[in-house]
Amino acid sequence: MELRHLRYFVAVAEEENVSRAALKLHVSQPALSRQIRDLEDEIGFSLFERDAKSIRLTEAGRVFLGEAWAVIERAGEAVTRARAVALGAGSEIAVGYAPSLTVQILPKALRAFQEKVPNVRVTLHDLSTEEMLFGLLEGKLHAALLPKPTGGALRRLHFTEIARYAICAAVAPGHRLIGEMGKKKAVPLSRMAQEPFVAYTRKEYPDYHDLFDCSFASLPRKPRIAEEHDGVTSLLAAVESGRGLALLPECVADMVGSRLVLLPLSPAPMPASVGVAWRREEAVPALEQFIAACTGCAGKVPARK
Repeated sequence: MELRHLRYFVAVAEEENVSRAALKLHVSQPALSRQIRDLEDEIGFSLFERDAKSIRLTEAGRVFLGEAWAVIERAGEAVTRARAVALGAGSEIAVGYAPSLTVQILPKALRAFQEKVPNVRVTLHDLSTEEMLFGLLEGKLHAALLPKPTGGALRRLHFTEIARYAICAAVAPGHRLIGEMGKKKAVPLSRMAQEPFVAYTRKEYPDYHDLFDCSFASLPRKPRIAEEHDGVTSLLAAVESGRGLALLPECVADMVGSRLVLLPLSPAPMPASVGVAWRREEAVPALEQFIAACTGCAGKVPARK
């Protein structure tokens, strides 16, 4: 079955007349009739009821008409999208990102990408780690800037590390830990465990809870998570208001300014690995340029002073 068979069938079904359909399609009537017969022979059932004066769809033909229209429309969309990519015009890529981890990476990557490919639009989506992985695997995202995926997700994804960030304790400016330790002295994890914490939701940020559990695994007393948040904005507000501490990467200093104080930890937890991920089968040409722009940021991310 070829696409032209579906187009011929749709024309005859809409006109309910082979002669008029043939004129519309600029083909001869015998040729059109033969193509419809060939289609019916291939699929194994009749699409039309025929008599000497008329031609009408069978019940199966009515169902097939709707499906044929969908296939023709989808083929047209595929050609349009592919042509846009091939010509480099009007195309776009969808990118997920984690704000707190990409505050230093994303602006540099976008600037480098737009300089190379000014006619491709990047649509940004602020998402949780789980939402980004789902978006990548379902084809809703072309790329994502996120913590390094673990487990089965990596079997279908490529991941290239861009930066690593030390994990710090984020506290409100007037928190008692600052007076006890000062801003430069590392806070023992055992002392941290005595304080309440705020964290991201476990369901949407399982990687954050893996980091949290691993950081305090050696202590007999685990810290209490007082509340969970579904985004960085509310989490930072909770820390700033004194409702708890948070484990955050050092790069978040670029987001919070003087609103929070980031204290080093002892022993230092495993640093956060951040990079760009994309599906193994993804083949959008502009994506290659975006990945190159992201990986070009590696080694250029400034260290926190």
